Amino acid sequence: MISALLVYNQKGEVLISRLYRDGLRRTIADVFRIQVISNPDVQSPVLTLGSTSFLHIKHANIYLVAVTRSNVDAGLVFEFLYKIVSLGQSYFSGHSLLSSNGENFSNGSTGKHGFNEDNIKNNFALVYELFDEIIDFGFPQNTETDTLQMYIAKDVPTNPVKSLTRTLSISTSVITSQATGAISWRQPGIKHRKNEIFLDVFEDVNLLVSASGAVLRADVNGHIQMKAVLSGMPECKFGLNDTLSLNSGNMKDNVSRGSHDATRSGSITLEDCQFHQCVRLGEFESTKTISFVPPEGEFELMRYRAVENISLPFKVIPQIIQHGKTKLEYSIVLKANFDSKLGATNVEIKIPTPKTLTKYNINYASGGKAKYEPGSNHIIWKFNRVAGGSEYQLRAEVDMSPEIWTKPPIQLQFSLTMFTSSGIVVRYLKVFEKTNYNTVKWVRYVVRAGSYEIRY
Repeated sequence: MISALLVYNQKGEVLISRLYRDGLRRTIADVFRIQVISNPDVQSPVLTLGSTSFLHIKHANIYLVAVTRSNVDAGLVFEFLYKIVSLGQSYFSGHSLLSSNGENFSNGSTGKHGFNEDNIKNNFALVYELFDEIIDFGFPQNTETDTLQMYIAKDVPTNPVKSLTRTLSISTSVITSQATGAISWRQPGIKHRKNEIFLDVFEDVNLLVSASGAVLRADVNGHIQMKAVLSGMPECKFGLNDTLSLNSGNMKDNVSRGSHDATRSGSITLEDCQFHQCVRLGEFESTKTISFVPPEGEFELMRYRAVENISLPFKVIPQIIQHGKTKLEYSIVLKANFDSKLGATNVEIKIPTPKTLTKYNINYASGGKAKYEPGSNHIIWKFNRVAGGSEYQLRAEVDMSPEIWTKPPIQLQFSLTMFTSSGIVVRYLKVFEKTNYNTVKWVRYVVRAGSYEIRY
């Protein structure tokens, strides 16, 4: 399927080159550098020259390229390339997870710990080992991180002898069973003194309001992140809302489905849902239950979108009056549209001001702290915490030189726990294991502002 894998830096220098099929020369790397990297007009991720096709993605400061000379499924190739990036992140990135007291549950990292040029250069042996294991004669093989880490260790990237020693020290039957078995993502025989499962529902709510107050766009991008610290081979069952219905279509890794919440007026529709491969989609279709054997550690169980019946945590009412050509009068009202028992943190409103501002005066702020930042031409209104049901007002005046002002939208940032804009609710999370141990379960909801903009 894939004739070669190539990794370039931004300058077009080849960092990794692996040929899997005959008929290709290493000079093939020059073709991609000249035709794509050196040509800013090329934007397509697929380039076909004669009988050779280059399929590429860009991540951080590297290009990851698959070369093929056959009629392949492009979607499968791109999925494989992104899986390589995910593997690289797993090997080179650290994660901050939810602790037993329910704090600091976040995912991912950036900078020097990511899958980038520096880490590839410093870990050539490790990257080549990974490439040799995940693809055989051009065909993708097992790409499960947990399985690969059993015999390709993170901490010995520059010493293949140590890696081989580690492989020999592990039971061959265990590796074979996990690599070829039905549950390749989980190693058997895991034991913990304390069994816990952590679940976070993250949602980014996007909003665009017109100058007349009409909602032009409101949608939610959400994902459910889990961390399993469980012994043995547990079976987990997971339920959302009271009822769950499917949209028409085939059940695959990418499926669309809807859910209805009996606790809210109207229905909740979830779109573009994606599940981790551990989820039994056939059982979900028949019983409306998400059943799975979880991987050990942190993983993303589900990703979804919601575009109907969105609950907006905040409402911003702007009134900006222009007096003549040289003066603006601001009156901004912020309303918190959620339960009074909840509180939003890190609330920040960015109110644009003209670039030709000559004088400003913040007359009144009923809460928070407001100041003018000349570098960004904004009045920044910040709150450490905003309680549900509260309302605040800001009044300010600005003098400016005469100009045509484009009026950029007001932007809002916030973080709100134990609230969902889509209405999604975790009804139950059950863990079954043959030893019948007790499991501590942690559930948290977090709503954050994605693109939250208000025109005036």
